[in-house]
Amino acid sequence: MLRYTLNRFKWAIITLWAVITLTFIIMHTIPGNPFAKEGAMPPAVYENLQVHYGLDKPLLTQYGNYLLEVVQFDFGPSLKSSSISVNDYILKGFPVSLHLGAQALVIAIFFGLILGVVASLKRNKWPDYLSMIIAIVGISVPNFILATILINYFAIKWDIFPVATWATWQHTILPSIALSMMPLAFIARLMRTSMLEVMGQDYILTAKAKGLKRSGVIIKHAIRNALLPIITVLGILTANIVTGSFIIERIFGIPGMGDMFVKGISNRDYPVILGSTIVYSAVLILLIFIVDIAYTLIDPRIKVTGEKK
Repeated sequence: MLRYTLNRFKWAIITLWAVITLTFIIMHTIPGNPFAKEGAMPPAVYENLQVHYGLDKPLLTQYGNYLLEVVQFDFGPSLKSSSISVNDYILKGFPVSLHLGAQALVIAIFFGLILGVVASLKRNKWPDYLSMIIAIVGISVPNFILATILINYFAIKWDIFPVATWATWQHTILPSIALSMMPLAFIARLMRTSMLEVMGQDYILTAKAKGLKRSGVIIKHAIRNALLPIITVLGILTANIVTGSFIIERIFGIPGMGDMFVKGISNRDYPVILGSTIVYSAVLILLIFIVDIAYTLIDPRIKVTGEKK
């Protein structure tokens, strides 16, 4: 396990370095500059800004300097707000996105698993059809359309929840629902398929033949083994949700990572874009690693290989 963990850590560092490098190259090869929106400025002022932020140096030198800063967990100052560092933006935005994402993830997992299990146990009956209709709607309707519908009815017409900003727990309900529908639908469909496959396995039929209670067979044997495909995609789904939905955060006026990233792109704020990308990538890599470890906890048949037989 130690060898496996060290090997995974090595590849995680390599993957993160590759993401940083590709993002850095893409940003600096796209036409334009971060000071284009400042309007007409004297050439001397523009040159001073370039020197101040180190943008006058060769690209390779900028890349090397940035890697050294990243190693020290310093993402540099924002090009648009020099008084605020990217670290400050991340420390302010990530907890908000984490809160929103965790709440949306709980909704997606809880209701997605319930819909998937019910649909598989009531196959070709009305609960199955109803569950799959909800799943199809969740996958087909974009989250920004769903967010607009939720705002129109629950905030404007019925005045049940507040429409925007981030203050109380009521402000988290509508964005959490809008953010959770796509992963909820995906989990429900995947869980239904996995449950149908597991319920036809020999060990399930044997357990039923021994006279075990149906509820015990479903909970202890069927659901546990049916969760493996869910865990496979859960790392990526979690990273996408937790690091912030760009559209949802913009619609609801939530000051999270997604909002920060969108503003960074529109302003060509290189440090903000890179800092957001690094955080997103680190979370994604960490969650994928956790998923690999979780396999051995869910299914004892899966072991870490690599030893001589």
